[in-house]
Amino acid sequence: MREYLLVAVVAGVVTYLTTPAIRWLAVRFGAVTPVRGRDVHSVPIPRLGGVGMLLGFAAAVLIASRLRHASSLLHGANHQVLAVLIAAAFITAVGAIDDFRELDPLTKFAGQLIAAGVMAFGGVQLSALPTGDSYTILPQPILILLTFVIVIAMTNAVNFADGLDGLAAGFVAIAAVAFFLWAYQVAHVYLNPSDSVFSASAFVSAVTAGCCLGFLPHNFFPARLFMGDAGALLLGLLLSASTITFTGALQPSQVKSQSAAFWVPIALPVAILALPVLDVILAVRRRGLRFWKPDRGHLHHKMLDIGHSHRRAVLLLYLWSASLALGVLMFTYVSTAWALSALVVLIAISAGLTRWLPRWKRGRSL
Repeated sequence: MREYLLVAVVAGVVTYLTTPAIRWLAVRFGAVTPVRGRDVHSVPIPRLGGVGMLLGFAAAVLIASRLRHASSLLHGANHQVLAVLIAAAFITAVGAIDDFRELDPLTKFAGQLIAAGVMAFGGVQLSALPTGDSYTILPQPILILLTFVIVIAMTNAVNFADGLDGLAAGFVAIAAVAFFLWAYQVAHVYLNPSDSVFSASAFVSAVTAGCCLGFLPHNFFPARLFMGDAGALLLGLLLSASTITFTGALQPSQVKSQSAAFWVPIALPVAILALPVLDVILAVRRRGLRFWKPDRGHLHHKMLDIGHSHRRAVLLLYLWSASLALGVLMFTYVSTAWALSALVVLIAISAGLTRWLPRWKRGRSL
């Protein structure tokens, strides 16, 4: 556990310390988001924050290579973490170019495909699919295709969530912390109690959480720097890597004895990113196939429209994500009835606060 915490702290500190320099570079070379009709900020804000998070991730990998147990991820035949780092650098570069001069959707999609390919052929790929209490091993080409789908879906989901100050970074931080806790427990408690075996999934999750927490002080309302496409694409890729490295590490015998260990890494990101995914679905309904075209109809805009402040809207969306994440995890610790009851209560609290806080605030002001 100590080595996981160390690399997370390193990622957070490096991200936090390098971000002001990244902000200066963004201003100096014109990577600035102007104020548009659909935007919620009132002054131009520099973007490019993803570069600082990439530096934090790279620093964590460098430190890990010097640690007793974590170094096992970087030596020998296991190249998953290096594949993730290379893919992360590439997708961040694509996003950074887009932050300076907007790329067309097809070019960005091609960049996502290449990054997914780097991970897949570097060993970061699914091994099987959960089917109830069992698993199904599919032909490798299909598993590689599904790996591509997961990477592209998560990168775009995070990109859609990046609409309010601190929203996407907070979403991914919640996802990464929840995912780390579960991946660590499965890897070091259920499957291998020895700390000498380091989990690639837990490592990527811990470092991703560190990067997000290091960036949030610069990005939370009122933001001094946006993560830009460089950050949104990077965080989506890292979150997908956490999911894929976990399922790819499980063996059939382990899945049979701990079936929850297999479906949780798939259900957890889906639950946490349920709101961004719903946002995508509603965007498709509004705009048809050209869902990537920007407008002011996103869920976070609706939160502002019903009377929530910028900060409160972000915190409530955090609550929704944390509630869904906790609900998924509870199915692995308590009976189904208790887990469902807890999930209903958490959703009811989130819905109640979302609906009634604006009315309560208006009532107090009268």
